Parts: sequence; structure tokens; C-alpha cells
Amino acid sequence: MPTGVDRREVLQGVAAAGVAGVMGPGRSVAQQVAPALFVSHGSPMTALDADAYPQALQRFGEGAGAVKALVVVSAHWETDARVHVTAMAAPPLVYDFYGFPEEMYRLRYAPPGAPSLAQDVVARLSSAGVPAVADGERGLDHGVWVPLRHAFPEARVPVLQVALPADATPAQVARMGEALRPLRSEGVLLMGSGGVVHNLRRVNFRNKLASPEPWAAEFDAWVAGKLAARDFLGLQSWMDAPNARVAHPSAEHWLPIYFVLGAALPEDRITPVFEGFHHGTLSMRSFALRA
Repeated sequence: MPTGVDRREVLQGVAAAGVAGVMGPGRSVAQQVAPALFVSHGSPMTALDADAYPQALQRFGEGAGAVKALVVVSAHWETDARVHVTAMAAPPLVYDFYGFPEEMYRLRYAPPGAPSLAQDVVARLSSAGVPAVADGERGLDHGVWVPLRHAFPEARVPVLQVALPADATPAQVARMGEALRPLRSEGVLLMGSGGVVHNLRRVNFRNKLASPEPWAAEFDAWVAGKLAARDFLGLQSWMDAPNARVAHPSAEHWLPIYFVLGAALPEDRITPVFEGFHHGTLSMRSFALRA
């Protein structure tokens, strides 16, 4: 950012404009490459936490630079036939969880939407062979707004959500990241929200600080090793990993990682955001790609 220009003023101006011109070639200020981020979002109750995990997300947000918009793929939205992209100027929140304390349903997070960016995302995905459509009704689910309340608490950065294709393969989700990768050079942060280990049947709900189960730790270590080696193709063969089907009885929380890896640049450094477990089986491993 140029000297004397306040970052808050820039973001407010972008939000007011609906991110118009984010992709335009005539911008006068050189834009840094935005990070890509994978978040293991864990329980919705992390929205109320103030411990190491939300603190790590806050530090990430503070160091993310002048992010102009956020494009997020969450485990909690899948669509058939065509990938849907939120396109409202003011997306509502989706409280897609049940049986939680009433306080959870009173939480608010109100970032602006990005209708013009949504149309651009639809066009880029469609051109890459991923049929997509703008969605004027669906809001942001907890896989989006819970981590963003910690990472970008002021809710000034425009947010849009992209659905997972139903029954998607890792390669298909990676193609989505590849299609949107150029947006990083325009200051758009691409984010996948899911979980490195996610098996709700094996969660120790009574003890958030329980030691990780050996099977969960083994799968988590396999993922960490593949990331350290930048073996992104090897990660697509996740069913060959130890305890794969125990770690993920269904794949929806695992697939968003490929959206982020598909958006990787050759010069990216993989930097940890958080490492650790909640409730004995939920790996909260989160990481960023930074050019």
C-alpha cells in the first residue's frame, strides 16, 4: 500500500463499490498477491472461543495484507449440476447447526457481498469446465462465518461463497482453485474451510482438550508430511493414507483442501496457521499459501 493511505479506508472504499474493478487492468496501485488459506473449522462453538485456535486465525488476518475480497469453499454447501456462487450485496448468515446454546443463534457477522466478483467467478469456473451459476438467495454457512469472525472480525472485507460440486473428486475441486488462482494477484483471498480429520461419530464431546486418538494423529501426520513435501498430487490419493475412511467417513470436509492447493503458485511458501486437535479427533490443522 502507498505511504499515507490507510488500509481501513481502502477496504471501506472497496466494500462500498462492491469490489468493482478488482479484476480491472487499469488499477494505479500494485496489488500484492493475496494468500490462499485452508481452515479446519471444527465445532461451531469455536465462534465463542478465545483460546489458541481463534487467536491463530486473528494473527493470520492481521498479517494477510490488503485483502480486497474473500472467496470461500465450505464443506457445508454442495450443489448438483452447477456450482452455485453467492451473489447478494448483503449475504445473510446460515445457522446450519442444531441443539447448540441459544447464544450461538444470536451471533452476527455481516460482511458485504461482492456481486460483480461473483459474476466473474461464475465466468471463470464455467470457462474451466466447471458449470456455475450466481445464487441470489443462499447465505454464508458456519464453515465460512465462524472462522472469519476471528480472522476478519470487523467484517469489512466482501465475502462470497462457492459451493462444492456434489460427489466431486479431488481433481475437480483442484480445478476450481486453478480457475480462480489469478484472482489472488488482484488481492482476492481464496479459502477452503473443512477439516483435516472429521469423524463426528468418534468425537469426545465431553473433553475439548482430550489427547488425539492414534488413528486421527496418524492421518493428520500423513497430511502434514505431504504438505511439507509439496506432494499435492499425492494428497489426491488420500484413500491410500492410513485410517483414511475413519478420518473421513464422507469426503465433504476433506475436499476444500484441494480448492486451496489448486490455487497454489510455484513460489508459494506453505506456512502453518494452527496445528492441534480438539475433542480428541478433530484435527484443527490450518495453513496458508503465501507468495
